[in-house]
Amino acid sequence: MDHFRLKNGVLHAEGVSLCEIADAVGTPVYIYSCATLRRHARVFREALSPCGDVHIAFAIKANPNLAVLKVLASEGYGADVVSGGEMERALRAGVAADGIVFSGVGKTGDEMARALDAGIGQFNLESEEEGVELAATASSKGMTANAALRVNPDVDAGTHGKISTGKAENKFGVSIHQAAAIYARLSALNGLNMHGVAVHIGSQLGSLDPLEAAFVRLGDLIAEIRAAGGTVTHADLGGGLGVPYRPGENPPSPAEYGAMVARITKDWNVQLMFEPGRVIAGNAGVLLTKVIRVKPGANHPFVIVDAAMNDLARPALYEAYHDFAAVQPDGACFTANIVGPVCETGDTFAMGRETDVVQAGDLAIFRTAGAYGATMASTYNSRDLVPEVLVDGDRYAVVADRIMASTVADAERVPEWLLDGDDA
Repeated sequence: MDHFRLKNGVLHAEGVSLCEIADAVGTPVYIYSCATLRRHARVFREALSPCGDVHIAFAIKANPNLAVLKVLASEGYGADVVSGGEMERALRAGVAADGIVFSGVGKTGDEMARALDAGIGQFNLESEEEGVELAATASSKGMTANAALRVNPDVDAGTHGKISTGKAENKFGVSIHQAAAIYARLSALNGLNMHGVAVHIGSQLGSLDPLEAAFVRLGDLIAEIRAAGGTVTHADLGGGLGVPYRPGENPPSPAEYGAMVARITKDWNVQLMFEPGRVIAGNAGVLLTKVIRVKPGANHPFVIVDAAMNDLARPALYEAYHDFAAVQPDGACFTANIVGPVCETGDTFAMGRETDVVQAGDLAIFRTAGAYGATMASTYNSRDLVPEVLVDGDRYAVVADRIMASTVADAERVPEWLLDGDDA
């Protein structure tokens, strides 16, 4: 459920007309709903109530906007981060340091040191080598780092290949067949408190079966580690629940997920940890755009909008679907190709899509854009960096400015020899 609804024939975000935001901020612009973020955060937490005392860390990579993080921190969410920059964002948004989990396959020594100094709650180790480096860094500071070992269960998540993370050939984690031995060796190192295991097999999962298979294997690993004398008090089950992008899609609900997790983990005797991202933020945001013009096409007309692949990359990267809808629909529909102005054939949002009739100057939205939208935006084609707006009831605020192409150019330098005309 989201809070983007028609009122008197005009699409609103909660109590604010999208036309009002377009007039004040311009387009394209991302718009997030506080009410939707809060509702999703609470629904997900309630779904996990059968699992006992759990820790939920929002996956910041899905939407790192400081205002969004502030809303979720107020709901008691921690943060799952994959870079030093994301950690700094979490702290600036008010997430407690001990509620931060540092994941990611390429943590640098500097990032580890910064995270130790910040007092984060847990490092999810992706390799034995990383664990050895973290132990040495912590020991040099007279500190001990809480850590979990991420395992690769060799489970196909059944999702897009570029967001699958749990197959043997993926770069994440250590082989589950080697995990117990690696865990034992890391547990012997000064500077490390190995207290858990972690798994994450992918994003936008449409079935619970792969998750259940991975969790069963993780439970077997916990038993193996304990049988060898090791200690396991935490289990991070990652994220990955899908959200409906297309009309009629019906991914597993948080309640169904929570029931499955409770059944599989009932005898584990650990604190469970979770890293939801898309399921919290996806439907909490839209990308508002304006139609530049409609031009004839060989098969269908091209609706050219002012949003582009640099603003919303998912369709170009993954052939991802985002529902397109007019802000002031009149009930008429047509079949059209929805494209952006970037000089790439890949700057295409939909081909042969049955959609609301629109014409030059009309406003429209791409739905389910609150996750992996603005965070993946760029200035390709020297376009402005897209702004972001947060709505709360009948009020709204710009929470990320439009960064103009000229501002980006101002950060560039031409060397003196070119200014002097000497290019030899």
